[in-house]
Amino acid sequence: MEYKGIFVGLGNPGPEYVNTRHNIGFMCIDFILNLAAERKSMRLEKLFESPQYILWQFYIAKKPYLLLKALTYMNLSGTAVAKVVKKYSIPVQDVFVAHDELDLPFGKMKLKIGGGHNGHNGLASIDECLQSAAYRRLRIGIGRPEQKYDVVNWVLGNFSEQENEHLNELLQASWKGFEISCRKNMQDAIQFINSFGINL
Repeated sequence: MEYKGIFVGLGNPGPEYVNTRHNIGFMCIDFILNLAAERKSMRLEKLFESPQYILWQFYIAKKPYLLLKALTYMNLSGTAVAKVVKKYSIPVQDVFVAHDELDLPFGKMKLKIGGGHNGHNGLASIDECLQSAAYRRLRIGIGRPEQKYDVVNWVLGNFSEQENEHLNELLQASWKGFEISCRKNMQDAIQFINSFGINL
């Protein structure tokens, strides 16, 4: 089967990381899984599960796409991504990666093609393993801590109570951005994502 693209959500496996800021990519995957379970037209099917990754297929507008959750821990995400991309012959430009972004406040997102990894170890791993940075990046804002030295505890910490109240709205918008890129075009998706915002 010729897949039209792949949606990758970055995060860390294990119950201790489930609700952390660093796992917003995994939360996007879980949102899509829950949505696909309700929509028979999406024809969700698990294709493969291993210690390295879980892979599903689903449909948008009757076209097949892949959904990937890497289980290699964030810093080695590229290993799983490259393996699946190679196995299913997915062009790099059709790889769509959702990840947390310190340089955007919570409630804001940016969608772009290519660029630097900006110190994000998950993206750095993907860049290295794909030998390219020309994939699509959905940067989901988590904001920065007031104390610069506290970044690790911040990304591995839980969302605030106020942020949690808006998480579903944020995840829904991230899905809509991906859906627009599939049903219409990347430019419309960028316009939607980049203009989206939640004011806390």
